[in-house]
Amino acid sequence: MAIPKKLHNLFWDYDAAKLDWRADHDLIVSRIIASGGWESVSWLIKHATPGELRRFFLRRQGRGVDPRRLRFWELVLGLPHEQVDSWMRAKAKDPWHRRRAK
Repeated sequence: MAIPKKLHNLFWDYDAAKLDWRADHDLIVSRIIASGGWESVSWLIKHATPGELRRFFLRRQGRGVDPRRLRFWELVLGLPHEQVDSWMRAKAKDPWHRRRAK
């Protein structure tokens, strides 16, 4: 399954027309989670199961997701609050994250 044209701007550094849901799943999910607006998030929720998205977050431990978005997904997916807190504490210790957060 190809991603819709309305989401192609999120994949500016790829040939978005060639991206495939099965082959490029992690890339598509991570880009939408990290940078997508409501339209792309709605598309993602329709095409990925909550369990699939939960596993994605747990596997990546919230990496690449800013704190506000991470809290949103915690609520939407029912991610364990204590685990999300620990991911956020780890981000706070990361010098790159602190630099960007100012």
